[in-house]
Amino acid sequence: SGIVLVAINPYEQLPIYEQDVIYAYSGQNMGDMDPHIFAVAEEAYKQMARDEKNQSIIVSGESGAGKTVSAKYAMRFFATVGGSASETNIEAKVLASSPIMEAIGNAKTTRNDNSSRFGKYIQIGFDKGYHIIGANMRTYLLEKSRVVFQAEDERNYHIFYQLCASSSLPEFKDLGLSK
Repeated sequence: SGIVLVAINPYEQLPIYEQDVIYAYSGQNMGDMDPHIFAVAEEAYKQMARDEKNQSIIVSGESGAGKTVSAKYAMRFFATVGGSASETNIEAKVLASSPIMEAIGNAKTTRNDNSSRFGKYIQIGFDKGYHIIGANMRTYLLEKSRVVFQAEDERNYHIFYQLCASSSLPEFKDLGLSK
């Protein structure tokens, strides 16, 4: 294991993740500035370019800890320093989940009304100039038990409630779920 960063989800937008902060961390050595997700991303980016080896950033934590948001900030950093942010908005393309995917994989927990119950593995491809050229996201469902049981004050996956709410629509008949 390399660098470990402990981050706390403040549950609100803070000015420490804006574009000027990305530029402040870009090109810096680890430890020259305060601990930050951008410092971790910069170190991985530099090692990838210098050593020409694949790098991994593992974002871990419990429900509501801000894992998805931290991954988005790392993606924004790579898109900015890799010259892709303004051209293709790669962060949005890589992390965009269709509403159907969110409905199937997200549920209400005691800590978060829209908590992703998926694990995610995101692989970002860079060209020889270290610009992002594409990405692949694999998801896997972690909480199969939520399908048949929910803790108090929690909900099943959103899709269950959306299907129940739409059961009177004419399109519902075509789904074969009436029984």
